[in-house]
Amino acid sequence: MDHVQISTTVRTKDDAMAIAKSIVEARLGACVQVLGPITSTYWWDGRVQVDEEWTCVARTIGELTDRVLEHISDLHPYDNPELAVVPIVGGTDEYLEWINDEVSAAVRRPETT
Repeated sequence: MDHVQISTTVRTKDDAMAIAKSIVEARLGACVQVLGPITSTYWWDGRVQVDEEWTCVARTIGELTDRVLEHISDLHPYDNPELAVVPIVGGTDEYLEWINDEVSAAVRRPETT
């Protein structure tokens, strides 16, 4: 089973916490870390923007990637949110098995739309 980290950024800690809690409650991720505040510098609307943001990093399995991305998109306040997926290429057997165990309910449960 492959494992991934999925990250996104939002403007407020409250938005980050809401996304994190929702992912874990839906059993789509074993854990979501909320990091911040961070300072993001990026191009938007034809100019350089600098904003304070919060980062969410979810640990899940590759099989659930599309569902997690859709879940985050449905909750996200941005028009074009950062949604980045990075493979987890290693880790202890115990940790990776814990991820598997925590998301197994979502794997068995059909997607609801």
